[in-house]
Amino acid sequence: MREDTNSSTPLLEESEVKDRKEVSGMEQWRGEIVKSIIYAGLEAIFTCFSLIASISATNLSSVEVLALGIANLVADGISSSLGDFLSSSAKEDLAIEEMAVTQWELNNHRKDQQEQLLQQYQTLGMDLNDANTVVNIFAKYNDILRDQKMTAQKGMMPPDQGGQKPWKNGVVSFLAFAGFGAAPLLSFVVLKPFTDNELVMFIGACFMSAIALTFLGIAKAKICGKRNYVGSVGFVLLNGAVAASAAYFLGWML
Repeated sequence: MREDTNSSTPLLEESEVKDRKEVSGMEQWRGEIVKSIIYAGLEAIFTCFSLIASISATNLSSVEVLALGIANLVADGISSSLGDFLSSSAKEDLAIEEMAVTQWELNNHRKDQQEQLLQQYQTLGMDLNDANTVVNIFAKYNDILRDQKMTAQKGMMPPDQGGQKPWKNGVVSFLAFAGFGAAPLLSFVVLKPFTDNELVMFIGACFMSAIALTFLGIAKAKICGKRNYVGSVGFVLLNGAVAASAAYFLGWML
C-alpha cells in the first residue's frame, strides 16, 4: 500500500483492490449461506416433526415412525438442496445477463444512461450538483458505472465477484436440512434401547425439536442484528407448535 503525496489517505495497489473485491464477494456468499442454513433448518424441523406428530397419532410402531421419518428427511433434504441450487443458479444467471445488457446500453447509449442515473440519484434526494459530480466521477470507471446502474436504477446486485458456486448453496442446504431435521428423530434412536413407549419417544421428539428451534431462533435474531432473542425464539417455537398440532390432529382424525 502506498500514500498519495497530496493526501493522507492510503492508496491501494492493484493486487489489494483485487483481493478486496474477492473478500466482498465472499462476504456476499456467506450471507447467502447463512440464509440457506436458517431456511433449510427451519423447514427440516417443521417438516420432520410434523410428520412424526401426524404418524404418532396412528398405531404405527416406533420403528416404523423412525423409518418413515428418515425416508422423509432424505427425500425432502434432496428436494430442498436442489431447489436452493436451482434458485441460486437462476439468480446468478439473471445477474450475468443483466450485467451484459447494462454494459451494452453503456457502450451504445452512454450519455442517455448517465442522464438516467443522474435522474435516479435526484429521485433518491441527492442535490443536482452533487448527483452530477457523482455521475461524472463514476463515468471515468466503466465497471463502477455499470454496477451503479444495476443497483441504483435497476435494483439488482451485480454478479458475485467472489466466484459464488450455486452447488455450494445446495450442499449447505442439504447438510443443514439433514442435521436439523434429524433432531426430532434422535429421541427414537436414543430412547429405543430403554423403552418401547411411543408416548415417551414422542415427548422426547418434542423436546429435541424445541431445542433445535430455540437454537435457530437465537441464530436468526443474532444474524439479523436483533437483540430481542426471546421474541425471535418465541415466534419460531409458536410456528413449530402450530404446525405440529395441526399435523397431529389431522393424523388422529384420518
